[in-house]
Amino acid sequence: MRIHRVSRVFLFLLATVALLSCNAKPQEITYGTDGCHFCRMTIVDAQHAAQLVTKKGKAFKFDAVECMVNYLKEVDSNTVALYLCNHYTEPKELIDATQSTFLISKSIPSPMGAYLTAFETKDEAIAILEKSMGELYTWNELLVHLHN
Repeated sequence: MRIHRVSRVFLFLLATVALLSCNAKPQEITYGTDGCHFCRMTIVDAQHAAQLVTKKGKAFKFDAVECMVNYLKEVDSNTVALYLCNHYTEPKELIDATQSTFLISKSIPSPMGAYLTAFETKDEAIAILEKSMGELYTWNELLVHLHN
């Protein structure tokens, strides 16, 4: 009887650990140390980095949004829980890429040369657009633009 109870406790603990280990949450990016999963460059730019997190909790870090978008060609989108990117006006802050507004402007260089920058709101992007020429994109528009 006692062994059966110990077995149930063990199975409960094992299930709890399994559930916690599959938590889809971002990992901290260590700038100057972590490498881009796509191009292998060291991630140093705190305004342009990105991260993809799978439903199983595995995080893939990128030095630029364009690297993450290019990597998407190799990934089943059904396995992705989070698409994240740095917020241009709040360096190192990760925001939901699918809800972001993106600006492509020659006035703001990005690590891989796509001149691609993410903003948490469209109003923020418009304010920067007014100071520099460029084009605004939603996440879905950006995917189409970069895959063409």
